[in-house]
Amino acid sequence: MDTAPAPAFSVGLTGGIGCGKTTVADMFGALGASLVDTDAIAHALTAPHGAAMPAILGAFGADFASADGAMDRAKMRALVFSDPGARARLEAILHPRIREATAAAAAIATGPYTIFVVPLLIESGTWAGRVTRVLAIDCPEEMQVARVMARNGMAEEQVRAIMATQVTRAQRLAAADDVVVNDAGLAALRPQVERLHAFYLAESRRIAPDRGVK
Repeated sequence: MDTAPAPAFSVGLTGGIGCGKTTVADMFGALGASLVDTDAIAHALTAPHGAAMPAILGAFGADFASADGAMDRAKMRALVFSDPGARARLEAILHPRIREATAAAAAIATGPYTIFVVPLLIESGTWAGRVTRVLAIDCPEEMQVARVMARNGMAEEQVRAIMATQVTRAQRLAAADDVVVNDAGLAALRPQVERLHAFYLAESRRIAPDRGVK
């Protein structure tokens, strides 16, 4: 099942691990944008009693559930990084459910425009064609590594292994219509977000003047 059409004006927000996607998305949300976070949807699907858990356990076995019934993320991460077939099986379970939940969330969005937070937007090959603009959150790679190590307690080689599965910084920037640079703290982020929010509001009014822009 594919997604329903995106709202008249929509933004696909992406960035490498540790770039600060959630921080920036939350700033847009505070300004009135509707947010649809595909990572949050995936986490809900694989939480205890999540809608994807029966299929995951059927495909991978009970060993891939934690004590509370959620997907054992560390164990699954280790498997899919070492076994492309396992990665494909997991994606076949999750991706259709994520698409369906994303479409449902977008259908009830009430903001003047919708931001889809999609970590692997460029890698997916399809998202860029489903949104009006692509927004990349950018920072130096060494900063990505340091942030993820501090946040998740991962070793540097683990972080770099994840980064190696993502498009390069140069590829992401080349695919983006807009860029927010997140290398100097919240005070430097806010004016960038406010400027883009004003632009997105103007574009949403131009494309859909009757959408109830505040």
